[in-house]
Amino acid sequence: MEPVNDRSPNSEDSPRGTEFDLIRWIRSRVGASANVTVGIGDDCAGLRLPDGQTLLVTTDMLIAGIHYRPEDASPRQVGHKAIARAVSDIAAMAGQPIAVVAAMAAPRGSPSEFHREVFTGMQSAADALGVRIVGGDISVGDLPLTLTITVIGTCAPGAVVCRSGAQPGDRVVVTGSLGGSLLGRHLDFLPRVKEALWLREAASLHSMIDVSDGLAADAGHLAEESGVAIELWEDAIPVSEDAKRAAQSSGRSPLDHALHDGEDYELLFALNAADAAQLIQRSDAPVALTCIGEVASGSGLYLRKRGEERRPLEPRGWVHEF
Repeated sequence: MEPVNDRSPNSEDSPRGTEFDLIRWIRSRVGASANVTVGIGDDCAGLRLPDGQTLLVTTDMLIAGIHYRPEDASPRQVGHKAIARAVSDIAAMAGQPIAVVAAMAAPRGSPSEFHREVFTGMQSAADALGVRIVGGDISVGDLPLTLTITVIGTCAPGAVVCRSGAQPGDRVVVTGSLGGSLLGRHLDFLPRVKEALWLREAASLHSMIDVSDGLAADAGHLAEESGVAIELWEDAIPVSEDAKRAAQSSGRSPLDHALHDGEDYELLFALNAADAAQLIQRSDAPVALTCIGEVASGSGLYLRKRGEERRPLEPRGWVHEF
């Protein structure tokens, strides 16, 4: 077989190019890291992990027309969101992300500049989060743009926070505010990595999840995995300004947006009542913390308005249906 000519008609100067042109372009722009012993260009990435730490690995997909509307998002925003939403899974377990492997299935005929802009958005998000893109795969087909992101992270022994572990009597706390993310916030957010690490050091967290499918849906996941019931307090839920704006044209209430929109990527966690009270009072918290409910014996998800009986809350949110 003859060697590949780097200056072939499909090389970097071509408006389209090949996967190898893009790999070379990406490789020239990714910096080194002390944790990476083998980077882009080999069959696998080699990572040096500190002794005794837990390795965390998660994979997430971003598909045009499913996770965003192509007409509303620039290529850089698409790349940013792909990295940010995948890294959010590491934050949800109070881990430290260290490396990313990214796979792209590009639509046939899409130009090289489009691919590069997507990667630029990916690299910008990775840099902001202190992680390195260390490899991946590129393919082309008659399909919408699809990005598959694998994130590798670490956590100290015994410090991983899972969805299970919430106990009756615990309080339920959330970071930030909720709802209306589809007005644009879902394209430029940064996951709560630093906040999760702060929380892990500041209190004994019993369970945690990131709010990606919606507050109701993800609270339902915590309840199911922990084998408990969760009651959310309607009057305490921090409704975002975006949720209020969305409600003006959607015909839904701001609360409904906060409960069911999803794509907020805030942290929802449970811990004992005394720790929750102390945590919320801390002046050095890196983000607003709000106690929005409690954990009880039994099962299911409930919503209570002050002065009224609790009522069942459907854990409705985003779900992929086959």
